[in-house]
Amino acid sequence: MWLYSVLSWDFTSLLLFFFVLILFANYLKNRDPPNFPPGPFAFPIVGNFFTMDSKNLHLYFNKLADVHGNVFSFRLGGDKMVCVSGHKMVKEAIVTQADNFVDRPYDPISARVYGGQTDGLFQSNGEVWKRQRRFALSTLRNFGLGKNILEQSICEEAQHLLEEMRSHGGKPFNPARLFNNTVSNIICQLVMGKRFEYSDHKFQMLLKYLSEVLVLEGSFWGLLYEAFPSVMKHLPGPHNKVFSHFNHLKDFMNEEIQNHKKDLDHNNPRDYIDAFIIEMEKNKDTNLGFTETNLAMCSLDLFIAGTETTATTLLWALVYLINNPDIQGKVQAEIDQVIGQNRQPTMADRPNLPYTDAVIHEIQRMGNIVPLNGPRMAAKDTTLGGYFIPKGTSLMPILTSVLFDKNEWETPDKFNPGHFLDAEGKFKKREALLPFSAGKRVCLGEGLAKMELFLFFVSLFQNFTFFVPGGAELNTEGITGTTRVPHPFEILARPR
Repeated sequence: MWLYSVLSWDFTSLLLFFFVLILFANYLKNRDPPNFPPGPFAFPIVGNFFTMDSKNLHLYFNKLADVHGNVFSFRLGGDKMVCVSGHKMVKEAIVTQADNFVDRPYDPISARVYGGQTDGLFQSNGEVWKRQRRFALSTLRNFGLGKNILEQSICEEAQHLLEEMRSHGGKPFNPARLFNNTVSNIICQLVMGKRFEYSDHKFQMLLKYLSEVLVLEGSFWGLLYEAFPSVMKHLPGPHNKVFSHFNHLKDFMNEEIQNHKKDLDHNNPRDYIDAFIIEMEKNKDTNLGFTETNLAMCSLDLFIAGTETTATTLLWALVYLINNPDIQGKVQAEIDQVIGQNRQPTMADRPNLPYTDAVIHEIQRMGNIVPLNGPRMAAKDTTLGGYFIPKGTSLMPILTSVLFDKNEWETPDKFNPGHFLDAEGKFKKREALLPFSAGKRVCLGEGLAKMELFLFFVSLFQNFTFFVPGGAELNTEGITGTTRVPHPFEILARPR
């Protein structure tokens, strides 16, 4: 008994010793350098993971900014990051210090999806990112980005959307599927040279996978994987759908690439994939990302970015204009006066529709489609807001804090198109509207998205009045993942 007691005591002491050792090692690893931004108390190993609001991380960060200031620190598991809040400080980080905060930090989910950290347009860094971004912009311009030919394609797609809505015969329907397909068809024409019918079941499933991925990545399970990847990659759970869905999306893109290779005409490239394949042959001996693997990832990045955000903004447009029928009526009255109900809208109409333009911009602000933005990483030691930011530190610019900054907006929490109108009713730009981010990592499809939003939005309200069965008010809280989407809803579209 005495021997057993001694052995038990020694084992307990050993456990205690290792526990203290782990805590000490954790302290050494995560102790803050002098003048590092303040933040909430972080527990050993897990950091702030189990005290944060994973469903509304952007709102949780706003509350932390109220307590700790516009530059504060936060730990997700063992990873330390600095968050910046408010228009002034976000602009300082991603515009004034754009060169220092241009790279992406390591991301466990992206690393597993992309098979490394160097592929794609969103997650790549350095010279590969610069070259691929320049190539994507120039190539998309060659195939219509910013030109009349693309405007015509959007107007033609708008007609398909309107016909599909009319086919419901006044019965309630969920517009999410239609908007995803409509908007996706525009980027698909630029990237793949084709559009997909609304009845294409395979394509509808891919759009469903895409939507689920973006919800899961920003959910509790996605954050859990980000915080503890070495453990979570071996465990079952909804987070595994992120990778299985991405595999379906990559298979789809790889199939398109193989089809393009079969009938490629080097003298007459049809789209981004054709142009990339030709560029691959010119860059066989370089390390600038011109590989077939990277073609699939870059194409997928364009497909995702060119589908989800604009389609979601159109959904928020329905939410806010159904909830505000007086504003919907004013928009329709202005469209009727300037365009009428028979002629299709064009981008040339935009300066003559100041109220409609203001409503679209206010929808972007209140919709808050990308609440957190993509993380950045400090390339060198620097300071922000008087605090020291060491080289290699992850930085999270909180776009929500800009779109709802009380120092920038007269009524930040209210849907108010007047934010974008001057005293004479003319449209006015607002510097604090950053739905596409800013600086060197600004969304490369910003021009396309603005054109789509205007033409689709005007076409919709030119042809229909929207409301919900029973006249209920739609939920404006949203479901927050990587993007923020409305709760599912059904609408009635009454032809005008």
